[in-house]
Amino acid sequence: MGRFTEYSVIGRTLPTETTPEPKLYRMRIFAPNEVVAKSRYWYYLRQLKKAKKANGEIVAINVIHEKKPLKVKNFAIWLRYDSRSGTHNMVKEFRALSRAEAVEAMYQDMAARHRARFRNVQILRVAEIEKKDDIRRPYIKQLLEPGLKFPLPHRRTKSKAWYAANRPVSGFIRCDILSIFADKISSSSYSLPGLKTLILQFSNKMMNILYWKIGYEFGFM
Repeated sequence: MGRFTEYSVIGRTLPTETTPEPKLYRMRIFAPNEVVAKSRYWYYLRQLKKAKKANGEIVAINVIHEKKPLKVKNFAIWLRYDSRSGTHNMVKEFRALSRAEAVEAMYQDMAARHRARFRNVQILRVAEIEKKDDIRRPYIKQLLEPGLKFPLPHRRTKSKAWYAANRPVSGFIRCDILSIFADKISSSSYSLPGLKTLILQFSNKMMNILYWKIGYEFGFM
C-alpha cells in the first residue's frame, strides 16, 4: 500500500441568517491520512472561496478506491509548483496501478528533479490515458511496445541434488575473449604469423563490442 490515499472531502461554510443553506464544495485530495486531507482542503478552499476552517465545517470525507487495482494504467498529472524562481505549470505522465500510486511517483519525481516540497506542489488534475496515441512521453511509449522483453542478467540454476559439485554461477562471466581467441588461433595449424599480436592490439572499446559475438560464435562462453 502506498503512502498516499485519495480522499473525497465535502465541506461548506456555517449556516447564517443570510445564507441558511450554504453551498457544498467537493474536492479530491491526495494525502497520507484524513488530518492532512482536511488541512489541504481548507488551504485550497480559502484561496478559491471566502471560507476557512474557523467559519466552516467538513460535511463528509470518504476514501476513493481504485476500480481495477491489479491493472497497470497510464496516468497524466497536471500540476503547478513553486520553485525558487517562480511558479510553473507542468504535465507529467506515469505508469502505475492506481491514481494514488501515480501521485506518489509524481511527488518523488518532483523532489528529485526540481527539489519541490510537498507543500509547493498543487495537483490540478489526474486523468487516465486510455488511448496509446495520446501518450507523449518517450519513457512511457517504450513500455507499450508489443512483445516487450527484459533481459535476465542474474539467473539461479536449479539442481535436483541436495549438494552441487561446483559452485553455481548466476551472473555474466567477464573474460578476455580476444586473448583466448588469439591463443587458439596461434596454437592451431591454421595460425598466421603475427595474428596474435594484431588481435591483442585491439583497444578495450573494440573488445567490448566483439565480446558477445565472438564468444557465442566460437563457443568460448
